[in-house]
Amino acid sequence: MTVAPAEGGASAPATDAAAALLAGLVSRGVRHLVVSPGSRSQALALVAAELERTGLVRLHVRIDERVAGFTALGIGRETGMPAAVICTSGTAVANLLPAALEAHHSGVPLLLLTGDRPPELRGVGANQTTRQPGLFHSATRFEADLSVPETVDPDATDPQTAAFDAVAATALAAALGEGARPAGPVHLNVPLREPLAGAVPAWLTDRATRRAPSGDVGDVEASGALYQGGGGIGVADVAPEPEAALVLEPGPRTIVVAGADAGAAAEELAHRGGFPLVAEIVSGARFGRHVVHAYRALLRDPGLGGRVERVVVFGHPTLSREITRLLSREDVEVIAVRGPGEPINLNGATRAADAVDADGPGDRAWLGEWMRASRAAAVDLSPPAPDADGLASAVPQERLGAINAEVAVIRAPVDRAALVDALWRATWPHDRLVFGSSRLVRVADELLGGKKVAVHANRGLAGIDGTIATATGVALASQDAERPGVTRVLLGDLAFLHDVGALLLPPGEHEPRLQVIVGNDGGGTIFDGLEVAGVAGADAMERVQYTPQDVRLEQLALAYGWEYHRVTTRVALDQALTSPAGGRQLIEVPLER
Repeated sequence: MTVAPAEGGASAPATDAAAALLAGLVSRGVRHLVVSPGSRSQALALVAAELERTGLVRLHVRIDERVAGFTALGIGRETGMPAAVICTSGTAVANLLPAALEAHHSGVPLLLLTGDRPPELRGVGANQTTRQPGLFHSATRFEADLSVPETVDPDATDPQTAAFDAVAATALAAALGEGARPAGPVHLNVPLREPLAGAVPAWLTDRATRRAPSGDVGDVEASGALYQGGGGIGVADVAPEPEAALVLEPGPRTIVVAGADAGAAAEELAHRGGFPLVAEIVSGARFGRHVVHAYRALLRDPGLGGRVERVVVFGHPTLSREITRLLSREDVEVIAVRGPGEPINLNGATRAADAVDADGPGDRAWLGEWMRASRAAAVDLSPPAPDADGLASAVPQERLGAINAEVAVIRAPVDRAALVDALWRATWPHDRLVFGSSRLVRVADELLGGKKVAVHANRGLAGIDGTIATATGVALASQDAERPGVTRVLLGDLAFLHDVGALLLPPGEHEPRLQVIVGNDGGGTIFDGLEVAGVAGADAMERVQYTPQDVRLEQLALAYGWEYHRVTTRVALDQALTSPAGGRQLIEVPLER
């Protein structure tokens, strides 16, 4: 079927194809669309707006594609279902690469829908045109350079509509990791010819609300939905069928290590097997009776860490060199439980398992040694309780001493330890906590005790990219359907400034309950504790590593419409964190270098 250029309410092949693709995703469970505006992607964007108008999706508009990508990443982290990012051609696509790489290494589902010029305009100097197919090839679970839509479909019976629906099914299944590698990013490149948009087809809502099987895989190649002249299709190798749980035989002195995104399964194994649990603060497993406090020092202890014979690893450990050294030892058996991210094999002899179970309780004496050392190393960071007797005393000196002690507590400045402790104490299971890749996450990992709260962090590549945007996505998803809770993100000043564009939210969009807590020490003090500090001269260290900054965060908060608080005492910090949060709050905590 041929069609004339779209004018006014006329149909256009680009819009019909966009409707088929997005309806296919929505009918299979996708509920969040993130759009960065642009010309070549306008058909996809306008269909997304119509899906929002009918209440079928939550639409989030971001002018910066990097922010859009990490917002979608946060949604995928929280829900386990990918959000679809829509953008135009050229550098817009390249800005999605950081989020795609993080999603790949962390095993987070993500859908990238990129508008493009048709094949005849590639490589000939056309405006905003580069080689987009294959741009994410090393990271994607599935990629396809779609055929250029040529027909309109007034009654949703055209083969083109079926082809784009099949692409949606295959893409979603690949993003979720169904029948392939773990969950991760998928790239659908959507080349379009003019007219770039027309009337949204009347069948959109019906197709988007049909109860399509979640994750059903369409016959993409047979459908003719791919443009085979360039880019083609890439599909991950199919993984073997899940194995039965590996049952640990008794004997070797064992600990459980929980890295980023390990989840509750690590705590469950430690509890069933009677093993010490070394859980990073970003693991989501730092709770339960077997959690080891101050694990770094205990791993360095020859009588404890030096005697470990077997380690079961969940998630992706990244926060301490002590764990890395342990997992690299040739005399330690390492069993890595397959998770969403990359497999761990630092000593070259790691066994992988889909699941691990314990054959009865382990070595009680071994566990007892760890628990006694853990209790001795635990630190209580809470402010001292008021001296009730002194405050009520009729003896002036006793009463004055108690009052002075209370004033000292109230006026005590906030250091890094107090900051992470206050944040941990203010957060509860209905809240969400996001850690940026800053010095503060290591302080939290070293000092904080056990507590069952939902924790997120982009530790796949441990970059400072997109921290605020990721937290925004987590907040939007976790607070859907009016669910309670506050999302708090803790990061340093450089990580904050790196993603400051994520503070911008369009007027009229739902405002999440989000607290961004910035530990501001004026630069990258994390480098003070790395090897470079002992190698670089003072001037070079200051110039290219510490990278000092003196940005006025209050002015940024005001410009972007955020509520701002600057706190310097523990009492003020506790009040700021626990006061009713009706929207977006920026809390700045000045810290000494």
